[in-house]
Amino acid sequence: MEHENDTRVRLRRTKSETRAEEIQKAEQMVRKSQPDKPCHRPRDSLFSWSSGFDNFTGFVNWGFLLLGIGGIRLLLENFIKYGIRVDPWQWFLFLSGTYEGGEEHPSILLIIYSTVPIGLCLLIEKGLSLDIIAHGPGMVFHIVNLIVMVLMPMVVIHVKDSGFSLFGAMYVCMLYAVLFLKLWSYVQVNMWCRVNNRRKATSQGRMRRQSLSYNNLQSSTAKQNGEEVDDSKHEVDVAGTVLVQYPDNLTFRDLYYFILAPTLCYELNFPRTQRIRKRFLIKRILEVVVGCQVVMSLFQQWMVPCVKNSLVPFSNMDVAKASERLLKLAIPNHLVWLCFFYLTFHSLLNLVGELLHFADRNFYCDWWNAHNIDIFWRTWNMPVHRWAVRHLYIPIIEMGYKKNTASVTVFFISAFFHEYLVSVPLKTFKTWAFLGMMGQIPLSMISKKVEKHWGARWGNITVWASLIIGQPLCIMMYYHDYVITHFGENLIEDYSVV
Repeated sequence: MEHENDTRVRLRRTKSETRAEEIQKAEQMVRKSQPDKPCHRPRDSLFSWSSGFDNFTGFVNWGFLLLGIGGIRLLLENFIKYGIRVDPWQWFLFLSGTYEGGEEHPSILLIIYSTVPIGLCLLIEKGLSLDIIAHGPGMVFHIVNLIVMVLMPMVVIHVKDSGFSLFGAMYVCMLYAVLFLKLWSYVQVNMWCRVNNRRKATSQGRMRRQSLSYNNLQSSTAKQNGEEVDDSKHEVDVAGTVLVQYPDNLTFRDLYYFILAPTLCYELNFPRTQRIRKRFLIKRILEVVVGCQVVMSLFQQWMVPCVKNSLVPFSNMDVAKASERLLKLAIPNHLVWLCFFYLTFHSLLNLVGELLHFADRNFYCDWWNAHNIDIFWRTWNMPVHRWAVRHLYIPIIEMGYKKNTASVTVFFISAFFHEYLVSVPLKTFKTWAFLGMMGQIPLSMISKKVEKHWGARWGNITVWASLIIGQPLCIMMYYHDYVITHFGENLIEDYSVV
């Protein structure tokens, strides 16, 4: 009896829950029929989570408007305080190296010299493919060639006191860093193809001898019948395009296409587009031209005064004033960084890809929605991320190491090149960029904990905060060390007097 009563209670409750909406509608109809004309009903405030309201478009518009007003105020303040500092002729002098007093332009010689390690890499690969060079010595030659290539700008820029402009040194270091990553990929991919061919030759030797005798018989029969015979075998893809096979890819044409292509990962057969879209190409050219002017104007008008004004407080370790200068520098630096990202990863790389018929345009993903630092580094620079996963992370794991070891190795290589691209052109050999990149590992752990405990939105805020604050802090440290290294502390004293 008790069990039957419990069952009736459960059925009654279930029935009442399913009819809850009908009962509410009935109550509303009864209330509306009352003569006092009721206007109230059960409902939550819009800012309550239980209200289900999620349309805050007006607040987004308000935020953009407020941000725009604040930006205009800062712009007017900058013009009133410093006047119009934008001067294209000054940029020409800076880019040409006239400010540094050099007329030799050794950076041009280093750019021309970069063809030497490229040619050596191809010759070594040719020797390996023809068994002129053994695998072990060939890999040693490749390693020596890559190491010498990376060290060449470092040694030349450090030894030669004059002739190098800052822009020229930065471009040379960027070129050699990119060539290092590209040639690493080129060597490793050709090694995979070579090892694969040798495995096939070893496992299918008997079958090859049988097919060779059969092909000779077939070719002799065809020649007797007056037919032309093509002894080469080519693989064809789905679209009917003949695929290049190893070692037919070992040509200067193929290698230099890869050097110019907007990718760091080598393939024997890249996806190609059928035509060049003229309207798309013109848009990208205009974006590059106009965007470069915007970046240079922001840098000259806004960033340079902020960086100079941060020198004295940062040198005196005045925490309050240094923090104020840091936050003041953060806004123009972040705008320049965003413009640089768009110009590089969208405009310039799409421009090069369109000219070279390169079809893979996945240069970036939605890094702005990253919930933690790991997702940011996996999405904001896809060419580098794809190279790191393909040529570092996966090979290290395949060697038997753990994922943490592979991740630390990837960050270590990235930290080295970040420091290489900053310290070598400035001739200021510090470790701030290196430590900043290695610091991404604990920062990644922190951002994951924030995402876990407070949600994805706060994790995304942590990512944005690290980008907005971390970069200007690094700039202030390098500028301070650059001034101390090249001009001494007297310049700081002059600034403090002014």
